[in-house]
Parts: sequence; C-alpha cells; structure tokens
Amino acid sequence: MQVLKFGGSSVANAVNIQKVISIVLQAGKQDSTIVVVSALGGITDTLLDCGAKAANGDEGYKEVLQKIETRHLETVKSLIPVTQQSSILSLVKKTCNELEDVCTGVFLLGELSSRTKDKIVSFGELLSSQIIAHAFQQHTFCTWKDSRELIVTDDNFGSAKVDFEETNNRVHKFFNSKDSLSKLFVTPGFISSNKHGAGTTLGRGGSDYTAAIFAAALSADALQIWTDVSGMMTADPRLVANAKNIPHISYQEAMELSHFGAKVIYPPTIQPVMTKQIPTWVKNTFAPDDFGTLIETAPLENGSLIRGISSMNNIALLSLEGSGMIGIPGFSKRLFEALSNEKINVILITQSSSEHSISVALNTFDADKAKEAVDRQFDYEIKLRVLEPVTVEKDLAIVAVVGDHMRSHPGISGKMFGTLGRNGVSVRAIAQGSSERNISAVIAAKDVRKAINVLHEDFFETTYKQINLFIAGTGNVGGKLLAQLQQQADFLQEHLRVQLKVAGLATSKKMLVRSEGIDLGNWQELLSEGEKSNLQQFVDQIKNNNLRNSIFVDITANETVATVYDQLLQSSVSVVACNKIACSSRYQNYKKLKDLAREYNVSFLFETNVGAGLPVIGTLNDLRRSGDTIKKIEAVLSGTLNFVFNNYDGSRPFAEVVKQAQDEGYTEPDPRLDLSGTDVMRKIMILARESGEKIEMEDISNDVFLPASCMDGDVPAFYEELKKHEAHFKKLYDDAAAKKCKLKFVAKFENGKASVGLQHINEQHDLYHLYGKDNIVLFYTNRYPSQPLIVKGAGAGAEVTASGVFADILRAV
Repeated sequence: MQVLKFGGSSVANAVNIQKVISIVLQAGKQDSTIVVVSALGGITDTLLDCGAKAANGDEGYKEVLQKIETRHLETVKSLIPVTQQSSILSLVKKTCNELEDVCTGVFLLGELSSRTKDKIVSFGELLSSQIIAHAFQQHTFCTWKDSRELIVTDDNFGSAKVDFEETNNRVHKFFNSKDSLSKLFVTPGFISSNKHGAGTTLGRGGSDYTAAIFAAALSADALQIWTDVSGMMTADPRLVANAKNIPHISYQEAMELSHFGAKVIYPPTIQPVMTKQIPTWVKNTFAPDDFGTLIETAPLENGSLIRGISSMNNIALLSLEGSGMIGIPGFSKRLFEALSNEKINVILITQSSSEHSISVALNTFDADKAKEAVDRQFDYEIKLRVLEPVTVEKDLAIVAVVGDHMRSHPGISGKMFGTLGRNGVSVRAIAQGSSERNISAVIAAKDVRKAINVLHEDFFETTYKQINLFIAGTGNVGGKLLAQLQQQADFLQEHLRVQLKVAGLATSKKMLVRSEGIDLGNWQELLSEGEKSNLQQFVDQIKNNNLRNSIFVDITANETVATVYDQLLQSSVSVVACNKIACSSRYQNYKKLKDLAREYNVSFLFETNVGAGLPVIGTLNDLRRSGDTIKKIEAVLSGTLNFVFNNYDGSRPFAEVVKQAQDEGYTEPDPRLDLSGTDVMRKIMILARESGEKIEMEDISNDVFLPASCMDGDVPAFYEELKKHEAHFKKLYDDAAAKKCKLKFVAKFENGKASVGLQHINEQHDLYHLYGKDNIVLFYTNRYPSQPLIVKGAGAGAEVTASGVFADILRAV
C-alpha cells in the first residue's frame, strides 16, 4: 500500500491533472494506491471569499459562485472525453447548487459561523476529488471515497483534532474490506467529520495530514507528498537565491522546519508517519524525475551541521515582568492559562534566569487579545505595582536554525548570533529546545531577508559571499574603481568566494540604487537615467534596502558626504572612505566614527586617506596591534608635491610643472590643497591619531612656502599668481641645489608634536632617492629604533588610489 497526496498547484487545471494521472499510474503498477487531493489551486481562498461576501450582505458572492462553477465545468470538459462527461457534469452542477444554497443562507442570516465556514470550504475538495476520480476511470478502475466517512474528529471547526483510534478502525475497515476490490482510491484531503457527523476540516494544509493519517493507519510502504517544488530547501528560495535542495532529512528536523515556516509540508503531517517509521517523500509534480526530499529516521549526512534555516513572519512578543514574580511559584501557570483560555497558541517561550520576566512569541493576530487576557489575569498584581502591564512588540519574525547534529558540535549558536550581529540584526529573544535541534531567534520583520541570507551564506554556501557596494563618486578615481571591480569579478568569485555587487551609485547630479545589482558594463548610461541626486535619500535607500554585507564607499572630497558616515555605521553598514574630511575633522568626530564602527561591529577604513594605494595605515595598525610603540614618523606624503619638486629645476616655470601634475591626475581638484600643505597636514594628523595621539589641525605647524597671494581667488587666479612669483620658486630650488640637496615637503610626528614644511634633503637621507609621484613613510618604533620600517611607492594617481579603495573593500569583507 502506498499513499500519494497532490496539492492545489498540482491539480490546478486539466493539464496539471493529466501529469498527476501519469505519475499515479506509473507509481501504482504493483501496489494498491490511495490518492489524496486538494482543491483546485486557489479555490479554497475563493470559497472563503465567497462566504465572507455573503456574510457581509454583498451580492457579489453570486458572481464568485459562478466563477467557481465555471472553472470546475471547464476542467471537466478539458479533462474527460465528451462521451463520458454527462455524469460528472451533472454531479458538478448538483454540488455547486448545494454550495449556492449554503451561501444564500449565510447571506440571508448575515452570519458565518466556523461550522458553516467548514461546510463551504469542503466543497473545494469534494469537487476536485470527484472530477479527478472520473478522470482516472478513463484509464483504470478507480474508487472515490469521501474522507469524511473515514476521518473522525472533535468539534473544533476550522482546525479539528483527530480521534486516531476511531479513524484507524474506519480506515482499516474500508481499505481492507473484501468489498473493496479496487487498487486505486481517490479521496479528498483536508475534510473530515466529528462524531456527530458534522463536517469539519483539519486546518489549512490538512490534505498532507489526511494522507499521513491514511499512511499510518494502513502501515503503508511509503507516503509521497507531491507539490510544486523539488523537496524541502535549506531556506525559502523566494528569499535566498542560492537555497539548496535537502535530499535527506529526519522526521524531527522536518517537523521543526515546517513548524517555523517551511510551507512545503504541513507540520502535523510528520507525527503519524514518524510513529510508524513510514518513509515520506516530498516530490515535484512538474519535475517528477527530481530526487526531492526523503524524510526518514536517520538521514544521510549533507555535509553541514545544520539541515535548514526557516522563518516565521507576523510575530508579536508579549512580555510580563516585575519584581513580584521573583521566587513566587505559579506565575507561568497563570500566564499560560490566560492564553489557553483564549485559544491563543504560543510559538516560543523565553524566561530570564532571575525570574524577573517571561516573554512569549505568538501570532500578531492574537497579540491584542493576548494582552487583554494577561492584563486581566494579573490585574491585582499590576495595581499593586509588583508587575508591569504586559508589553507587546509587533512587526517581529522568528528565524530558526535546525539540525539534528547541532547538539554534538559546539559553536553553532555562537556562529549564528555572531553572523546576525555583524550584519546589524538585533535579537529580541532566544529559545533553544532541550533536544538542541533548533535555535530560534526573534528579530525585526524588516531584517528577515538579510538574516536568512547571511545565515545561509555562513552555514551552507561554499560558492561565494555576496557584498553589496554603494559608491558615492564616479569621477576619475571612482571610474577606475568600477573598472577594477568589473575586471576582478571572476577572480574574486573563484579564488576568494566573494561576489562584489554594486547596488548603488551616486554623484552630485544623479543617483541609482538597484538591489539586484548595477551592470558595470553599462553603468554610465544607467546612472545618467537615474533619479536626481539627493544624499539623504541615497543613505535612506541604503538603510531601507537593508541588504546583507553592505559597504558604503566614499570617493569624493565632499564635506557633506562625510557627515553621513555615522548614520551608516549605526545601520551596520561598513564605510570605506577615500575622502579625508571625516578623519581629519575634529578629534571628537573621528573618535565617534571609530567607536561606532566597534559598537556596531562593522568596518571604518580609510587607507587611501594617507598614501593612496600604499599600505601605510595598515602597517601602522599592525605595528600597534602587535605591541609595538610609534616613536617617530617622518614622511613625504604628497605625491603631488614630490612630483612637482622632482620635475622643477628652474628650466621651465613652476606654474607649468604644477599644471602638469594636475593634468596627470596627481593633485586634488584644487591644487592649493596640496601646495599649501593642508592636505599633508591632514595626512600626518591621521597617522598621529592612528598612533594614539589626540591631535587637531591647529596643533600642527606648517612652514608654508607659497606666497600668501597665491591663496586668493579661484584656481585660474592661483596659476596667474604662480607665474608672478616664479623668482621665489627659482630661489627655493637654487638654495637647495647649492647645498647639493633636494627639496622635499616633509611631514613629521614625534613626541606628540606634528609639523609639515619644505626641507633640504641631502643624499644620505632616506627621503633623498624618492622619484616621480612616490610617497615614503618612515616608522621609528621600539622595534625599529634606528633603521626605520619604510613604506614606499606611488602615492598619487587615480589607478593606484582606486586600488587602495579596492583593498579596503576586501578588508571590510
């Protein structure tokens, strides 16, 4: 004996029913087979809508009834030969007339009781099962049997509880009767009757349950649940693109996953088959050759310590707390009695070890009723102020990690909560069963997609980790970065298992946000068609999209952009800043951003603030983290100034050399930031701060070499002033050359003091042999007291700066 159940999508229309017939005939060649079917896809909801309209006095219920009848008649006509249609068409018409009579009574009374609602929805399964039985009769002998004659329940209309002893007797009596000569039986799922003969239902999803009851009662060889997916998945594929099929799973694991939102199988289905150890397959009607999922006692290992991740939405958290609970027995009993009396189901329970508070998770639909019931139960204690009135938090969800093997492996919960924490998912309550098979966390509903994706990445995916980038600034450096991201995409995915996805771009004029990712082969055109740029709206979209592993990349020199870092860090979005303004702002702001990054467990990285692509800050941090102490820093930190003084020898105007540096992309948009020493001051201040010093810009001395008039007016006026002061610059060069020295703009930090200025460097100095646009940083430390640790290389240019930003992104990953 075998039992096959087909859900609503499997029997939604004539084409699908033909697939069902083919599967059953193939499966039933040797064994007796019971086929349990749901209503045609969507019909149960339509019937409920019809009843609601009738109860509300809306004559539109008649139109709904007509659509129901038409759909079933058309299914018959498409499925059964014309010469064989008469009897079943007559049966459909008769059944639909009975349905109309019931709905008319509801309309006249203006009342829809649970019992009447069960009566109305039962017509869906009655119609579909009889149509399908007639279709089978075109191929083989088939018997239709009304499950209401077999399954006996209590009087809980809408979610009746089964009397297994009486049901087993009836099932055995019918299917083992000598009068029952058929090898193929078709029966409706979901519907049953109580001991008084009144029609009841087993609740939504009850067709699975019906099939399991038959399988257990008859000790069937197997139960097959046929649906529209190829088995149970490691996560909801609508939320997780890389969700994987679970080939084998235990009864207990399947029960946990189905309870916490895995809709492939109805939770009560597992219990009857688990009791009898009946193998249960979840298969795909539309891909019957797929393996599906086999639910059994001891499943094969799947290479992971957990079997799946599930979630349940529309959760509210009800909390009762107060000093009056401590050490006093009976509070929990009274709480659950109050909920039980209102027929409110508790999904999750957690209690503090101090007994000061207890929280329960329940369906949001029941939250208000639950609060009233519990407040009423503890009214006396609340008036005495030994208990607080019950608090209710809504817009929550439960995420559950499930696996039989979790109990024998430490660290699963640590990994779970660490992963959630790193992505800014706050946990409101936690529960773990004594079997250690399930770890459940209550989180904000808005975080469900992110939470499930990051958990799935950490526990299941050996393919790649997805990083979502939001980039502000697509100019010279930004454009180079986007080109590098596109170029390295395959390498990163293959070797680092990282997929970098650009989900947002913003300039001063346009912005574009696409959660699915922006095509980097066509980003300029896509951005040009984006909406008008608004920085706060861009930040709000980043926060509202709430994508996992998000990184904001600032490749601007804009002060306003630097002011949004705190918002992003507090939303658990990492920040990579090429923009120096934030880190060179007041020390209090710099420290606040560093503290926020630590508090929210994200990255705040700004390597390119100092040496473009050079690992200057990284090296400094490595020294300090390993226990070394910075004694002195001496550096040439401006690729622009180094380029200028390496190329200026008096043979051509100083202004011309500066213009060349700007044209080749080595300067800031306003070259005066470089030549005035302001940019170098910012850089040495950042290094001093990273060394542990509290320092501000006004604490840094600057020996300015530019005439004051050069700082007036705009950039064109600046160049005119440079030309006027050519003699000044020529003298600077000649004085150095006379001493056989080179001019270098040097930054220095020592004993808590910082300074910048033009210096004469002789050929014995480490700074002498520094060419082109290169930068150099000398670290004198306890470990490097006389011979410094040197970081040297290109310190300017769009390509190397972009590569430095790229490296910070990978560090953040």
